[in-house]
Amino acid sequence: MAEQQSKAPAEIKKVAQFLRSGSAGIKNRVGALNGKRMDYFKGKSAVKSLLSPAYQKKKGVPKVETEADAIQLLRILNAFAFYIRVQRGGPSGSSSSSPKVLQVIQEQAFMPEEFYAWFYEGSQWTTYAGGVLMVVLMLAGVLFPLWPDFMRLGVWYLSIAALGFIGLFFVIAIIRLIFYIITVVVASPGIWIFPKLFADVGFVESFIPLYEWDFPKKKGKKKRAEKGERKSKRKDANGSGTGDVADSSPATSRPESRNTNPRIEEVPDEGDT
Repeated sequence: MAEQQSKAPAEIKKVAQFLRSGSAGIKNRVGALNGKRMDYFKGKSAVKSLLSPAYQKKKGVPKVETEADAIQLLRILNAFAFYIRVQRGGPSGSSSSSPKVLQVIQEQAFMPEEFYAWFYEGSQWTTYAGGVLMVVLMLAGVLFPLWPDFMRLGVWYLSIAALGFIGLFFVIAIIRLIFYIITVVVASPGIWIFPKLFADVGFVESFIPLYEWDFPKKKGKKKRAEKGERKSKRKDANGSGTGDVADSSPATSRPESRNTNPRIEEVPDEGDT
């Protein structure tokens, strides 16, 4: 794979680096190929990425104006083994959320509706920079006794500030819980202070709004109402359908009329027997 990728022109490598970067917007998923975790994507996601304004701003890359141009360029990338066409199967583990099993397809071709596994990691400078930073931090921690007094004093102040911030957070959480319990008894349904304190939002948004009433959610009622509407629509549709059938075949729906004409049966005499 690496040999084929090294033979690619510089402009093709730039396209691969763009698609592998976060600015491309490709939805990468994690699959299992031969027991190894691999990133894979769908072809149409790469086509949209090459037609996006972010790619148009790139310099030193082939121009892409139409979807056909994007597909042709992605076929070239596939030929240099930056990614390989795969077939996606079921989950690799017992859980449904486990990575999907991937199998390499021998016939390699790029099609928007197919899946492709990445065999190119992209630019590694961030990985190298992170590794160097980790080593520097470890050395700095080991050499802490040799630090100057003002630096050690600054670290002490920072640690105290961090502990104080964590303690303040726990104090706020306890106070808001006590206040909520009191308001549930006094003014039901209760009031939450900083209702978004534990929500998945930013730091500033966690403290906005200041308080909020704890009204019950009405999602269940809405779902029940929607289900009721669906059932009523189905009943109306079934009723109209049966009515049409009854109208179209009136003869079969009516019971057969009995023969009202009198019928005389001959009874043999006892002397004849």
